[in-house]
Amino acid sequence: MKANKLFKNVLIIIPLLILMFYSLLNMKNAAIIRDIYKNFFNRQLMWFIVGFLLIIILQFIKPQKIIKYSFIYYILGNVLLLFLIVFGKEVNGAKAWFNIGFLNFQPSEVMKIILILYLAKIISEFKINKRKDELKLIFKVLLITLIPALLTFLEPDTGAVIIYFVIAFIMLFLSKIKKQWFIYLFVFIFIIAILFFTLYFKEKDLFINIFGTKFFYRMDRLIDFKSQNGLQLENALISIGSSGLIGSGIHKVTLYFPEAPTDFIYAMSLSNFGLIGGLNIILLYLIIDLTILLSLKKINNISYGMFIVGFIGMFIFQQFQNIFMNLGLLPIIGITLPFLSYGGSSNLIYFLCIGITLKIINDSYKFNNLID
Repeated sequence: MKANKLFKNVLIIIPLLILMFYSLLNMKNAAIIRDIYKNFFNRQLMWFIVGFLLIIILQFIKPQKIIKYSFIYYILGNVLLLFLIVFGKEVNGAKAWFNIGFLNFQPSEVMKIILILYLAKIISEFKINKRKDELKLIFKVLLITLIPALLTFLEPDTGAVIIYFVIAFIMLFLSKIKKQWFIYLFVFIFIIAILFFTLYFKEKDLFINIFGTKFFYRMDRLIDFKSQNGLQLENALISIGSSGLIGSGIHKVTLYFPEAPTDFIYAMSLSNFGLIGGLNIILLYLIIDLTILLSLKKINNISYGMFIVGFIGMFIFQQFQNIFMNLGLLPIIGITLPFLSYGGSSNLIYFLCIGITLKIINDSYKFNNLID
């Protein structure tokens, strides 16, 4: 049992270290592409060191204690999102960051793990108490998700809003409530979507009066992503197409495209390391994903299981969305690739999730060892 536990830890930590190595090589190359990226390597290295320290610290804290106070985190997280609208630093037309000295702090990233923790608590309490009012649970989960989603939407940060609802949907779906509720929910969403897009396509002036000009242009970019006329996607696809099997390598200037170290990090990785490097990155993510998913069957604590469900659902969604977005197959909605993209807030939140997940897996194996 101990060997099995160690094996699973290795299957998470080793791929994670290799992804971080890829990321640091990308940041090194980014410095010669644009001057504004020259400090990205040092900062990314700092985040990775802090992140691993967080993983180590979390091995000495019971996850149940973290989940217990999730309502307090939820209140504080929403207060931060509210303050952000007034005091946030505007970058590229969005107030998504607090500027703290030389650091930028993004509350919408923190809200991701807070939402997972709080929903894990709510759903586990519902299951433990064997309550039957599933509709009440669905409304409660949607309300809990809707509040930070609305505040984040006002920044605006469309990617984070989508992730909030992905987390809520996956956790509800795997909580084993009756599937008929999801049929009703899909029908409701379908009707709302028809009304929304009818308004967008047929009554543009009314749409702008209701939702505002900024939101109209955000929708316009999402709807027209297949035209692929933007500099960002066009140059990214050219870089990918010319990368070959092994890429251009490090210390060589590749074709510039905006947000290469963040949203378009997979395109940058393909440009630097070629098709072989790109496939290797996907394989590394796949190993982590499958290891965590297979570990779920050993977890007996409902709140622990729901936390991992929320985390791995978010984790896989961000991989899928970012990679396909980089390939021009999905709309560009500002979603990064965990542990590969540059960023402090986003990467640290994922380190926290990995740390809690490892602690849950290790504790679960200890428990199963005792009863075996």
